[in-house]
Amino acid sequence: MSVSSECAVPARLRPSPNHNERRVSNVDMLILHYTAMESAEKAIAWLCDPRSEVSCHYLVDEMGMVTQMVPESRRAWHAGVSSWKGEGDLNSRSIGIEISNLGDREGGTQTYPEVQIETVIALAKDICARHNITSERVLGHSDVAPMRKQDPGRHFPWGRLAEAGVGHFIEPLDIESASYFQEGDEGQPIEALQSLLGLYGYELGVSGVFDEKTRYVVEAFQRHFRPSKVDGIADAQTIATLHGLLKGLKTL
Repeated sequence: MSVSSECAVPARLRPSPNHNERRVSNVDMLILHYTAMESAEKAIAWLCDPRSEVSCHYLVDEMGMVTQMVPESRRAWHAGVSSWKGEGDLNSRSIGIEISNLGDREGGTQTYPEVQIETVIALAKDICARHNITSERVLGHSDVAPMRKQDPGRHFPWGRLAEAGVGHFIEPLDIESASYFQEGDEGQPIEALQSLLGLYGYELGVSGVFDEKTRYVVEAFQRHFRPSKVDGIADAQTIATLHGLLKGLKTL
């Protein structure tokens, strides 16, 4: 095993040709993915295949082994068409970590092994420290591409990472209210919901119409911050949790 000269976590090197120059000088995001493939080796082979036109900087397998494929100075092709806080081309400003897991499809892995999560935490902490990445900019692929992606999925332990100092997270908040909003609803409350989601960072216009895109964004938010029920319905707990997260940003 060799050790990457860039990260403090032991890693083997499997160079991928799938990268190019960054278009911005500052790396300020960390984006987490799951591989949705049968094995880590198959995922690595695909990420290193020039025909795939995809890659990432690091992959963490089920046993906690780290593989680096793209230098951090280079633009890996992991996020695709994506956006956060009005910024596009997130590949140019982010580091990407793939986590070996079958994902949310039928037969997908329900949990992430603890040894794997411990390694993800160690790697993420090292990356965030070296690039000065703030907690609220450690995100899932589904956060930055909610219409296309679900990874790292509703089984990913964001709370566990936050306890270790990685990412922005609070436990879901409950309030006494039976109100909720869902696809097809219209009006000022929907404008407020869309504004709050956009303020947190999700790409979402303020139309006052709870359309399909709004539902996808609500699902992405729930997958990250209220994974016990991912249904795209903005219930009281979802909205209260969103308010709590926004309030917390003021102290970061």
